This record gives sequence, C-alpha cells and structure tokens, in this order.
Amino acid sequence: MRIVVLAGGLSDERDVSLASGAQISNALVSKNHDVLLLDIYKGLQDVSDFESAYKKYRKETYTYNVPKEKPNLEVLRKQQNNQKSLIGPNVLEICQDADICFLALHGGIGENGQLQALFNIYGIQYTGSSYEGSLLAMNKIISKELMAFNGIKTPKWDIYNFDKELPEINYPVVFKPNDNGSSIGVIILNNSDELHKALEEIKGISNTILIEEKIDGREFSVGIIGNAALPVIEIIPKKGFFDYQSKYQEGASEEISPANIPNSLAEELQNTALKVHNLLGLKVYSRIDFIVDQDNEIYCIEANSLPGMTQTSLLPKEAHANQISYEDLCELLIIESFKKYS
Repeated sequence: MRIVVLAGGLSDERDVSLASGAQISNALVSKNHDVLLLDIYKGLQDVSDFESAYKKYRKETYTYNVPKEKPNLEVLRKQQNNQKSLIGPNVLEICQDADICFLALHGGIGENGQLQALFNIYGIQYTGSSYEGSLLAMNKIISKELMAFNGIKTPKWDIYNFDKELPEINYPVVFKPNDNGSSIGVIILNNSDELHKALEEIKGISNTILIEEKIDGREFSVGIIGNAALPVIEIIPKKGFFDYQSKYQEGASEEISPANIPNSLAEELQNTALKVHNLLGLKVYSRIDFIVDQDNEIYCIEANSLPGMTQTSLLPKEAHANQISYEDLCELLIIESFKKYS
C-alpha cells in the first residue's frame, strides 16, 4: 500500500508530531508498505513524479527525538520564506496519489478538523476522526460543555478572553489554552501572586483560557480503538505534573498498564472513555484522560482525537498491554480507518 505519513506542521506540538511520524513510518515500512514521511508545512519542492518521491524515501529509517523545549515557530517561518500557507508545496497532490494518509499530526490544522474537512473535499482518505469529532475534541470548552450536559463529570471551569475582565478565581486552579495539546501552556496556580506571570505565558499561545478547578488525585488514560477500550494506564510523573517534558522525555514519568486498580474502577474508566469517544463523534481511535480523586470520583479532563505515537506515548503502551505490538497497532489503525469510508 502507498502511504503518506503527515507530520510536523506549524504547531506548538510540531516536534511531538515529527517524533510520532518517524516511528509510524518505520513501523509501516516494516509491514512492507511504500511510505513517504512528509512535513505538511514544508512539503516537497522538487517532485517531477510521485513515484520518484517514494523511491527516494522508502528505504529511509527515520529518527526524531523530542527536544525539552517547544519549537520556535518564528524561526521555522523564516526558514520557509515566511510561507503563509499552512500546507506546503505538492502536499495535496501527493496525498491524492496515496492510498491513505496516516495523520501523525498533533495540534493546529491537523487536529482541529480543518485538514480533515479539506481532505474530505479533495477525496483524500486519512486515518482517525473526521472533521466534526476533531473539532469538538480540540475545543476544550465545547467538549467540557457536552460532557457536563450528558452527565459526565469534569472539573468545574470558567473562561477568560484577554479582551474581557478576569473572572473571580478560587485557587488552586489550572490554566489551559483552550485549543492546544501536549500540556503546552498548562499552568497550575496556587495563589494570586502567580497570576500575572501565568497570563503572560499563555497570551502567546491562545486568546482563550480555560480556568479549571484543580482536582487532586491519580491520573489515568484510556485509549479507544474501533469501539473497544484498551487497558487503563496510570501516569505518575517523577516531579511536578504530567507536563510537556514529563510526557516526551524518556524516564520522566512512570506509566503503568494495566493500572493497579480494582476491576470495578477500571471498567468504569473504560466505559466512560467509550461514552466520551462516542459523544464527541470520534472515529477509529482516541485517548481519553481522567483524574480520579481520593473518593474514587472520576473526572474526565479531555479527549485526544490524534493521541501521540512516540516512544514514550500512552496509546502504544496501552496497546502493548493488550498484546498489540507497535507495528500491528499502526496497521490496525489503517484497517479501522478504511472501515470509516465503507
């Protein structure tokens, strides 16, 4: 099968995406597919025919390690001559020529539904959810409103836009950009002394802030493939909370799957994850994140329509706990994605 793995892009999660894309590409090559790993923002400048592009790259072994700090997107723009288009040269043409595009994108147009809607218009097949579910999951405020309306517990929240007056805050709280991932811009505030610095830090990331009640407890995640829940995974950061570095630096967190919890709690987490997955209209696969407090009350934090596929990512570790190798997982996601079109 001819597969384009789309990664990179102009997003704060660019490095995570490139790491996911590298590992996915290697896995699909091992399954004897013709694979082209393509940075959606950079594209390919010189492609006289698509076959030559695959021949050039199909024997590559890709490696990419996520740096400790998020990418400098201004430098990337300058390297691309301040390219305004979020989709680089020849990307759409190459994707149209492929059997399917494996979306290894995180954040930005790859996860907010815009790319999925464009691919629908061009008749390009791709992995993961369609534009509707992607949009709902990426917008934390909308997804929380839907969860709350349908009886799924989620931490209480308020909304702040920088052009409006700041609402009253009951500390401790969690500040989150409304439409970003990988915990980029997520800040825990214990008192008002930390407020100004937090606002300045998030201002460059999003115009809308989710001010969320801080729930103390254990952190869990549940992956969904097709319409089945994977084993629950518990995340235990070695310091602080599960932030950008804890997620993507080897050894920064301990992940346990299956989680060491009673079967009744595991089943409740899995059932709730499936309910959120279906409620938001997600397809093929997703990952749903939770915090469970000391009273075993379950709070859904968010849904991820394109969860990470790096060496330290949660979904592959959950799949491994279910006797699914990384290579088989990538193949399975393609098979499930074709079902979406049938």
